Amino acid sequence: MVIPVTNQAPRSRSAPTGTAASAFDLSGGRLCLDFANTLSKRLTSHPTELLASYGDLVAWSRQARLVTAREAGVLIREAKRRPIDAAAVLERGVALREAIYRIFSAVADERPAGGGDLATLNAALAEVLPLLGIVPKGDGFGWGWTGDEQRLDRILWPVTRSAAELLTSAERAAVRECDAQTCAWLFMDRSRNRSRRWCDMKGCGNRAKARRHYERKKRGHGGT
Repeated sequence: MVIPVTNQAPRSRSAPTGTAASAFDLSGGRLCLDFANTLSKRLTSHPTELLASYGDLVAWSRQARLVTAREAGVLIREAKRRPIDAAAVLERGVALREAIYRIFSAVADERPAGGGDLATLNAALAEVLPLLGIVPKGDGFGWGWTGDEQRLDRILWPVTRSAAELLTSAERAAVRECDAQTCAWLFMDRSRNRSRRWCDMKGCGNRAKARRHYERKKRGHGGT
């Protein structure tokens, strides 16, 4: 079974036709960053886990256009048949996500990445690279995944490749971490002067501006 290779983040945040309403924000600009952003309100005492089940992992991959509706159905049925294996894949996925987050958080802050996190990414990479192959595409050839479509971990393959490719490219210099106090989501800063501070101007950006306005107003009234 040849599975098309997907490395880039989707162009739209919307869920593909035929799926439930969008549950995930896919505005990171790269697939691996969108995956890292599946933990919301990361810097609060009660962050929101968006990957609470294997089904959530499949839903994310469906919205990110890594699998079709039919392929998602295959994975869900396989997960129901093998719940222990599905739980193990979810655990691996969350561990990979956290390693990816810490690596690119360090990149954004111009700090060295942790050796343990790089080891986690390299271990995942060692598993997925043998599954990449050259396959016919149209009148030519391209990269494709040659693993079984029923493999529960297939969702993690393109995420791993995306992280490795971004980390080893010059584009890693554009990785930023949201400046909002509670967010810390990662994104690609493609602004002209590389001055973008928030993952989303309508959300974190507006809240930060409102907070600064309130603080200035409070200081102007002597703190009363």
